[in-house]
Amino acid sequence: MAARRELVLGAVLYGVGGPGQHHTWLSPEIPGDASVDIRWYIARAQQAEAAKFDHLFIVDSQFITPDSPNHYLNRLEPLTLLSAVAVHTTHIGLVGTLTTSYNDPFNLARRLASLDLISGGRAGWNVVATGDGGTAGNYGRAEHYDYAARYGRALESVRVVQGLWDSYEDDAFPRDKERGVFFDRTKQHPLNHVGEHFRVVGPLNIERSPQGQPVIFQAGDSTEGRDLGATVGDAIFTHAQTIEQAVAFRDDIRARAAALGRDPDLVLVVPGFTPIVADTDEQARATERELVGGKSFERALKELGRPFGWHDFSVYDLDAPFPDLGEAGDRSFRTQAEAIKRLARTRNLTLRQVVEHSIDAHRSPFVGSARTVADEIQRWFEAGAFDGINVGVGVPSEFARFTDEVLPILRERGLARTEYDSTTLRGNLGLPVPENVHTAARKVPVAATATK
Repeated sequence: MAARRELVLGAVLYGVGGPGQHHTWLSPEIPGDASVDIRWYIARAQQAEAAKFDHLFIVDSQFITPDSPNHYLNRLEPLTLLSAVAVHTTHIGLVGTLTTSYNDPFNLARRLASLDLISGGRAGWNVVATGDGGTAGNYGRAEHYDYAARYGRALESVRVVQGLWDSYEDDAFPRDKERGVFFDRTKQHPLNHVGEHFRVVGPLNIERSPQGQPVIFQAGDSTEGRDLGATVGDAIFTHAQTIEQAVAFRDDIRARAAALGRDPDLVLVVPGFTPIVADTDEQARATERELVGGKSFERALKELGRPFGWHDFSVYDLDAPFPDLGEAGDRSFRTQAEAIKRLARTRNLTLRQVVEHSIDAHRSPFVGSARTVADEIQRWFEAGAFDGINVGVGVPSEFARFTDEVLPILRERGLARTEYDSTTLRGNLGLPVPENVHTAARKVPVAATATK
């Protein structure tokens, strides 16, 4: 299959502001309760759909402290939110983050399949192995899973969920009133899965949608996360600060997928960015300086603790060398924690300098006039840095500058769609509908089966 030549476009909704967005909620355009106001989400979804975005992307976690980002403190559960948005939209995909660490596969399969049917085949699942170690305490566990268990559970969970999604073949429900035949029992299949982490009998009590199964997104930068994404992901959500980092990541994911026998063109890499668009490059850079300079050092110091299991950095001397934290972070966001430790060690940074670096690290590579931003997105895309971008959505008028000024330029260059290709998320992403495994098995000749 030929590589996609149009950008995948996602809209990531952060309500009153995610990590590093300390003052987003102060904008007069954002309701103080935006993160729990379904009307705000519906309006943003319709704004993105009018711009022909492929999908909405809803991040999530299930553990907070008083120092968590504003949006994290008080937000709607992803699938409840997306089910409401589904009935107010017609084409845009609906991707929700659900953890495999603290959900059972049967429940995951049923909830996601329900969203897929409600939306007519527009659901996506962002698979995560929970990083916030404190989540264990909300689910009756004395300690969080280690990395091996988290990613072992994640892979097995996805495979179980996919098996459950195939419980019914596509023609299992004739619903023939003349013959009085509602259901063909030969087309229902139990799972009878017995694995290391789960035992699931099945079958799932819901049919497949027009796209067959929800699209699998995956977010994780560790070796285990990359392996998981290459194994099961249709699309990978990541972050990159430079074009070189982005190219290296995409090349690595595609190589891992190819080594597993997958078509690498069917594994889409879609990192997250927040473009800053102004009338001129100088005005955009001034806006960026204002945003970065206006961030709260105290909040950034607190947020630095999250990768380390919400370690309290306020007890240290800011101008002393970055503290030796030992194994802190090993059961949380290990890859991110190790990167921070490595940065501090190799550059000989103080704690203050590490915090300042974390503030600066949120800079966007796409800053400038509409044409400058379009040029840079095109440069990254054509260099093989990504298959598309997940655009962070904060102030609606700022998002509109991207949709109304940057996208028309990209459309003129043939890099962004003018109309939707399909009513399903898979169709718009150019991904095939996965054939039901039981239907496929029926097609295998008896003689071929007997020789195995």
